[in-house]
Amino acid sequence: MATLTISSKNYSSWSLRGWLMCKMAGLVFEEERVPVDDPDAKAELLLLSPSFLVPRLVHEGVTVWDTLAIGSYLNEVFPEAGLLPPDRAVRAHCLSISGEMHSGFANMRSALPMNIKARYPGFKVWAGAQADIERIVAIWRGCLTAHGGPFLMGPHPTLADAMYAPVCSRFTTYDVPLDAACAGYRDRVMALEPMQEWIAGALAEPEELEELDVEF
Repeated sequence: MATLTISSKNYSSWSLRGWLMCKMAGLVFEEERVPVDDPDAKAELLLLSPSFLVPRLVHEGVTVWDTLAIGSYLNEVFPEAGLLPPDRAVRAHCLSISGEMHSGFANMRSALPMNIKARYPGFKVWAGAQADIERIVAIWRGCLTAHGGPFLMGPHPTLADAMYAPVCSRFTTYDVPLDAACAGYRDRVMALEPMQEWIAGALAEPEELEELDVEF
């Protein structure tokens, strides 16, 4: 049995990404939760410790951390799941936008921390974060146009959709205005069965990290 170590389902965007990739790959796994009062977990959730090893996948004696590494590993073990597109050009596009999400958008991350339970209608986004949002929207539009939708790389969810799923959640939480195409994409991702399962888990979590809202 594989094991995936994750943090808070309500707050941890990186845990969500790795978890979605495992679900998309069809991997049967057990969840191991890092207690939210663990100092390292708190640091990860507050964006103070990007090297914290969550999510972490253990499968057949192999330990993999870092979300993109987990996605690459799962694609090798379960190529039929299509986490990475078979077409070389589409695969390159998928990896490029996934890498951009992996390393960028710091202003958006700080200004719109993931909080699945919360709703902030009419939330005012400051200018630095707005630039990140505009870049993300441009990526989504470009992908939907180039690959025909309904997901970023075409008809099926891929690694790229797992990478941008927490952004869909953030845009929902903070009421970020979107055009019809991007709003439709956001809604499709939020409606995915694995995403709904994750959201249900987040809603069931106790209110243990209330201070996060004021620390960002």
